[in-house]
Amino acid sequence: MLVGKEADLDVCSFPPRALAMPLNYRTVWISDAHLGSRSAQAAHLSRFIKHIRCQRLYLVGDIVDMWRLRSRWYWPGEHNNVIRRLLNHTKHGTDVIFIPGNHDEGARQFLHLEFGGIRVLPYAIHITADGRKLLVTHGDQYDLVVKHSRLVSMLGSTAYESLVTMNRWVNGVRARMGRPSVSLSKAIKMKVKSACMFMSRFEEALIQEAVNRDLDGVVCGHIHKPEIRTEGDIEYYNCGDWVESCSALVEHHDGRIELLDGIDAVEHVIAQDKQPHLHMPDEPNLDELIRWDHDRLAGYDPEPLTFGEASVQGRFS
Repeated sequence: MLVGKEADLDVCSFPPRALAMPLNYRTVWISDAHLGSRSAQAAHLSRFIKHIRCQRLYLVGDIVDMWRLRSRWYWPGEHNNVIRRLLNHTKHGTDVIFIPGNHDEGARQFLHLEFGGIRVLPYAIHITADGRKLLVTHGDQYDLVVKHSRLVSMLGSTAYESLVTMNRWVNGVRARMGRPSVSLSKAIKMKVKSACMFMSRFEEALIQEAVNRDLDGVVCGHIHKPEIRTEGDIEYYNCGDWVESCSALVEHHDGRIELLDGIDAVEHVIAQDKQPHLHMPDEPNLDELIRWDHDRLAGYDPEPLTFGEASVQGRFS
């Protein structure tokens, strides 16, 4: 699937004044939100999604943590607000593409389908405004632990969530003492040789995949390590996560790609924005979404579209 400059993107149809907001991009990539997990920073993510305007929004896997939901149901209102605001983007013309990861792999049975305007794809080839072609994938297919030892991967995920929970308690104590916050998981990753080797092999595998496909770079998530770097002629982009980093990748309208701290970006907007009417319109209720989806289906066109490695019939105007 080619998406980007050749896909005839329309400017999203938010109210005209809203497009003048500072967080206005051509493309936004978000990954590893882990909604359904207690470690998810859903409130920060919801605020970030509320304040962005973009033509295309990629959800690069592990948006919903189905692993955790299977063992223990946890879905507070803040997590629901993230979904509502994503649907609000589709309602106003943003092309939202969901590429499932290992934690929401259950969604892979719905590849090439569309839910509330959100397309589910195995991967995408994104074309930037300046013509570069980037592979967009969660990346778990290139993780040998996930691929060959599911039990070890699930145990590691549980241990990581416990570490993050403990880390927040520690940082709460440090904040009361006037000390800066620390990330225990990042410190462990950087000091444990095997963890460093794992991340290095993961990155090398994705870079090689871009080379094999004759692409200019790759955008991924999975390892919760936000990063932009160039390896030879290949550009490597990692979205990071919304568990610790609260980071996102954004493409400006000239094709330049930047790594954002989502919390800082929103706080900067709020500090500058003295006009409340510039904010995102209220999220649609269920009746509005049903009526909007019915109107879209009325414009069905039998022309085929190619998604990923498969073809499905039908395009919506």
